[in-house]
Amino acid sequence: MRRVAAKFVPRLLTDAQKENRVTVSQELFDHSNADENFLKNVILGDETWVYGYDVETKDQSSQWMGKLSPRSKKSTSGSLKCEGEVDSFFYWKGIVHYKFVPCGEAVNK
Repeated sequence: MRRVAAKFVPRLLTDAQKENRVTVSQELFDHSNADENFLKNVILGDETWVYGYDVETKDQSSQWMGKLSPRSKKSTSGSLKCEGEVDSFFYWKGIVHYKFVPCGEAVNK
């Protein structure tokens, strides 16, 4: 036997929710075939988390060691810190609106 972690999925959808997604997708596809300018009227939204790293310089990571001591190892990434979230809205010509939300703040509107 072995221990296996559960696979992460963003949302677990019910069958009704899955069917609704298929119906809405088909309606949008039909609209886009009927009207060539339909997609020019659609505004999309996206949110992206932005992370920063405190990278340690070569001088900061150096240590005094004896001649026969093994060389120390370190990973290439520094310590992770959350910078915030970028919410953006755009359409076929470009960005309509964007907002940077600092880490720890919530978007409620």
